[in-house]
Amino acid sequence: MTDKSPAPKKPFYKDGRNKGKSGSWSKPGPRRPGLPPEGPVLLYGLHTVEAAFANPDRKRLKLYATENAQRRLIEERGVKIDVPVETIMPRALDRMVTKDAVHQGMILEADPLPAYGPEHLHGARLILALDQVTDPHNVGAILRSAVALSADAVVTTERHAPEEGSVLAKSASGALDMIKHVRVKNMARFINEMSDQGFGCVALDSDGPNSLEETEFGDHTVLVLGSEGKGVRQGVREACGQLARLDMPGEIRSLNVSNAAVLSLYVARQKMGL
Repeated sequence: MTDKSPAPKKPFYKDGRNKGKSGSWSKPGPRRPGLPPEGPVLLYGLHTVEAAFANPDRKRLKLYATENAQRRLIEERGVKIDVPVETIMPRALDRMVTKDAVHQGMILEADPLPAYGPEHLHGARLILALDQVTDPHNVGAILRSAVALSADAVVTTERHAPEEGSVLAKSASGALDMIKHVRVKNMARFINEMSDQGFGCVALDSDGPNSLEETEFGDHTVLVLGSEGKGVRQGVREACGQLARLDMPGEIRSLNVSNAAVLSLYVARQKMGL
């Protein structure tokens, strides 16, 4: 049967663009990575959409979903849908997102999350800081692991970090709406400020003098991971009180940054008695 579902009405973005060529979905133009987008974002996938509805800090605008997806959200997941809903066919949803996006029959139009800063870290004990990690899939996976291991926040730089977009949100599988994602202009300055507040700051470095398991942890810790290849930048390393390495017993001596984040958080929790 031919899908005759009309394409959904385009949302109005703050830059005034709401109509793409040939009826295609219009997305916000590129901005400096790491900062929240200026206009609405499209969140898709069951876990991502469900978490966005559960987050009081997320301003939700409109849900585009198939009838089956609406039933899953309401009846199976107990989601209270508090925005207008447009019932739509799967192919129309396909046109709203990138070619390989797995939307699972639902797309939520929402505003970006508030721009959290260091002032929102009051009461935190375990913070994960990412020094210029740029891949949205990696950062999304790290957000997910940070939630699973009960970290209090993930910190990224305003530059050389992915913006809060659909790919990051989907990779995080709902975690973007479950943990504070703090953005800072200068990572070394942030580390110094947290040190002044009593945090122990540990940077992961393959040439660190001690293994992470041998490192002393206090009651409040910032774990710092760098990008694959470059690692933590020199100025950021110098701001940290300790450098530590992850020792691998096998033939492969290094890990993907998202895997290193999981292991580092696990070790930190054990050492801190969390």
